[in-house]
Amino acid sequence: MARDYYGILGVDKDATEQEIKRAYRKLARKYHPDVNPSEEAAEKFAEIAAAQEVLLDPQKRSIVDRGGDPMEAGGGMGGAGFGGGGLGDIFEAFFGGGGGARQPRSRVQPGNDALLRTSITLAEAFTGVKQDVTVDTAVLCDKCHGSGSKSEAKPVTCDVCQGQGAVQEMQQSFLGNVMTTRECPKCHGFGEVITDPCAQCAGDGRVRATRDLVVNIPAGINNGMRIRMADQGEVGHGGGPAGDLYVEVHVEPHPVFVRDNNDLHLRLTVPMYDAALGTELTVENLTGDETRIEVPAGTQPDDRVVLSGEGMPRLRQEGAGDMIAHIEVTVPTALSNEERAALEDLRAGHPEDPKIHSEGGEHGDGFFSRMRDRFRR
Repeated sequence: MARDYYGILGVDKDATEQEIKRAYRKLARKYHPDVNPSEEAAEKFAEIAAAQEVLLDPQKRSIVDRGGDPMEAGGGMGGAGFGGGGLGDIFEAFFGGGGGARQPRSRVQPGNDALLRTSITLAEAFTGVKQDVTVDTAVLCDKCHGSGSKSEAKPVTCDVCQGQGAVQEMQQSFLGNVMTTRECPKCHGFGEVITDPCAQCAGDGRVRATRDLVVNIPAGINNGMRIRMADQGEVGHGGGPAGDLYVEVHVEPHPVFVRDNNDLHLRLTVPMYDAALGTELTVENLTGDETRIEVPAGTQPDDRVVLSGEGMPRLRQEGAGDMIAHIEVTVPTALSNEERAALEDLRAGHPEDPKIHSEGGEHGDGFFSRMRDRFRR
């Protein structure tokens, strides 16, 4: 079954060349391997690239419009073989279109998007940071300014294909001799040639170079997020418009805080005396200031102290998450005679025997229920 190349790009059957290119570029930003490294994205990118190739080629597009698939070998109207021409060429020769229908490719092409990865600390993610980065990319040739010509003269019409971008040749097939069309070997499908190619870029209009950029990383960015820098990607062939640069941010682990969305979690170890009587302590936050944490009297193991609004700032929004302190109560293992006497007096004043609790189902108050509650928090 022939593939729906129009549907792959999401364009109508009467779409113009510019509409096809625009749809391809939009999808390529999403599925290009440099932007999305997954296998599914790679397959999708190959699919949309093939769709653009087919729909920008008048011969192949005419086969699609007649219900065939020019990319399938042995398919009813597409494929390879038979004297090197392929059934697509044969049907094109018999059903019209010919070499004259082919349109030359534009020498000026849009550039590809690029991906760069960088690392920041959690403190930098909290405050936001401007970071200097270096990217290796294609830039406009500063000798010919993208024209590809040493003298910056305009290209001239190719004398081999007469500006068509393709040449015709006779090939044998099982139907006899047929006229087929292929890309012009001199102008490579552009229909025009540069008579004095630039020595620096060899007529390409662009060269490889390193660029120093400043990336503005906003406060509240999370690990794995990408920042889009418009028009900072690769310059296209012939000095075409540059693609976009995507900067993927990796946030390094912090020795004290663990981030969960916009909340910051930390663990506090509190002696049982302070848990029973209550205490107050300070922790250095991500700005270097001190945040006061009040542990109330009667705090139990696995209790939490929530400091509203002391977590990570919300990305490009007002407000912030919470800072959540998880309390671990420690029991002393080595007691002096005075400490032991004091604890025995305390126990004598609170005569409570150890108890064995039934779990009591899902909402019981036993150990396993508390563990379930803990992991639900």
